[in-house]
Amino acid sequence: MTRKPLRPLAPILKARRDGESAEAIERANLRERHEEMQNNGRARAEGRLLVMSFLFLAAFVSIGVRMGMVSTTDASEPRTSYSASNIQAERADIVDRKGRILATNLETHALYAQPPHMIDKERVARELAAIFPDLKEERLIKDFTGKRKFLWVKKKLSPEQKQAVHDIGDPGLQFGRREMRLYPNGQLAAHVLGGASFGKEDVHAAELIGVAGVEKYFDEVLRDPANGGRALKLSIDLTVQDASERVLYGGMKLMNAKGASSVLMDVHTGEVVAMVSLPDFDPNDRPRAPTKGQAGDSPLFNRAVQGLYELGSTFKIFTAAQAMELGLANPSTLINTAGPLRWGKFKIRDFRNYGAELTLTKVIVKSSNIGTARMAQVIGAARQQTFLDTLGFFEPTPVELVEAKGAQPLLPKNWSELSTMTISYGHGMSASPLHLAAGYAAIANGGTKVMPTILKRDTPQVGPRVMTEASATASRRMLRKVVSEGTASFGEVPGYSVGGKTGTADKPKENGGGYHDDKVIATFAAMFPAHDPKYVLILSLDEPVETSGTKPRRTAGWTAVPVAAEMIARVAPLLGLRPQVEPAELADITLTSN
Repeated sequence: MTRKPLRPLAPILKARRDGESAEAIERANLRERHEEMQNNGRARAEGRLLVMSFLFLAAFVSIGVRMGMVSTTDASEPRTSYSASNIQAERADIVDRKGRILATNLETHALYAQPPHMIDKERVARELAAIFPDLKEERLIKDFTGKRKFLWVKKKLSPEQKQAVHDIGDPGLQFGRREMRLYPNGQLAAHVLGGASFGKEDVHAAELIGVAGVEKYFDEVLRDPANGGRALKLSIDLTVQDASERVLYGGMKLMNAKGASSVLMDVHTGEVVAMVSLPDFDPNDRPRAPTKGQAGDSPLFNRAVQGLYELGSTFKIFTAAQAMELGLANPSTLINTAGPLRWGKFKIRDFRNYGAELTLTKVIVKSSNIGTARMAQVIGAARQQTFLDTLGFFEPTPVELVEAKGAQPLLPKNWSELSTMTISYGHGMSASPLHLAAGYAAIANGGTKVMPTILKRDTPQVGPRVMTEASATASRRMLRKVVSEGTASFGEVPGYSVGGKTGTADKPKENGGGYHDDKVIATFAAMFPAHDPKYVLILSLDEPVETSGTKPRRTAGWTAVPVAAEMIARVAPLLGLRPQVEPAELADITLTSN
């Protein structure tokens, strides 16, 4: 910018020639300069005020818009998160079909130590060992006096334990907030629930992750904040589960068995109302998986789902149902039961001599291996495989337990005619009790397949038809006669008509070299009420021996059947089934003209 001089030479010279004062010219120029400076300053100030006005207006508009948005949305509680570790500690509850708690969370604390901050390490180790008997004083002293700057002492503390540690008063002992998984019913439904443990953790929080059962199968669902903490509802009935476990435990001890299992399933919905496997465990203190021995001997092993057994004569009803479905026989058809039945160097025998012929119904009632094998010969291997496949015996059960995926039924590599005959009466093929429950449910509900589920359902399943209503009805009548006239006579329950089939299978040796002579798997597959089945019960005992007589008895009719009868008598009222008189079969009437 070019500044005008205060005393310009030309005006000064002219003023001197004219006799005027040169100072007047300087004062006039100075005044003009000041006026120009004032005008420039005022313009700058007005510009700044305009910019500030726009900024304030924008700020007030944005705040107003935000306040309007907040006022029109629902209030929500902010979630506590730990950005450093991104740990999600919340886990939804698990409830039974009536909403009763099976698994929930309990706020507790973990104890950790910072040895560099400890004042008296030996005293701390001594007092901690007194509070926690499972901790060794020598080991604690070694940890505290070593190079470690941080170590966990206990992952879960009770309020009493926390107070006792607090009373030690050492600054090197610190507490971290935790949410532990609590199973308020202890061992009840342990194999269904499975258990949970800590995953990622820091001193502020730890995530709970499922390690088995439904806890692991639905782990992501239970930990998903988007579910809003909604409880997972199972099909299990807490009271029925408790009664089933008590009866089965007593029966296992009474029959001197090493293990037992039971499955109670709704035949229309596929809901598993109770599932028991013994021995069991407490998911609050889940034991470690065994590193040696047989997996089936561990209390963690779910015999009802993971256990693959030859289920013996319980399979015979499938052979009879298929023979009727194919039109090869009816309940009154005579079957050749003369024995032994020879196939090459092998012989098939019956438990007793039942004579040369039996009707199809009597073959099931008397449990004739020979009669069943002869029917299987007529059916053939291909058709037998197709029928068993439609019933679900070729694949793991789809129940929502992680253990079910590994329970692939054991089938013969070469499905020969001999395999066809032995499988017809439950030997040469291994499946789980849950597989058997699904198969019997198809007979009980009128011939449609149901998929076992551990989740609560409100409507029946509409599965594919695997047999006609007529074949299913005839099969149910045969099963009823097995209890009223045959090998399961101890299965009668007053007021509740029971139908079912016994199965006694020799137990294979652990090294795969044949079968034990004095060890069996005894199974009773039942449905009730027999005239209009609502539920299927599969009860199995591992190596039972009934010793009330002069000779030990191991067959299912003496071992599994009476235990199942006691279980039905206990759980039927809990299921809302009232005792009633069994409807009698109407006599055949032939109309003739007069």
